Amino acid sequence: MTKDEDAKITQVNLRIKDNDQFYANETTINFGPLEFVLDFRCATHVQDASNLRAITMNHNVIILTPFHAKSFADVLNKAVKDYEDKFGEIKKPTELKKAEDMIKKEQKKIETKEKNAKKEDNDMYYG
Repeated sequence: MTKDEDAKITQVNLRIKDNDQFYANETTINFGPLEFVLDFRCATHVQDASNLRAITMNHNVIILTPFHAKSFADVLNKAVKDYEDKFGEIKKPTELKKAEDMIKKEQKKIETKEKNAKKEDNDMYYG
């Protein structure tokens, strides 16, 4: 470089502020005409001071333009493919399958109770 070129170079100081890492076990994605909204959440089941079940919810929202959302999807798909090439296919954990089955059974019980309650109401005579 010549002295003239060195004089034209502008120095830029870059400061990066690292935030805390965030574990997400739930994600939702919404979009509008101009943006994608990725909401990463961490739901933790706890018992509060009064011994009641509670859920602590933390979340981080990332808003992307459609172009950047598509670029992110491409990079993520490539990373998942590379991961599976190296470690094997990513499968749903058996514990998660079991939990989903338990939830489905509970939902069926509730639906059955509701149907039976409606049937009993229909069988009654109010005359």
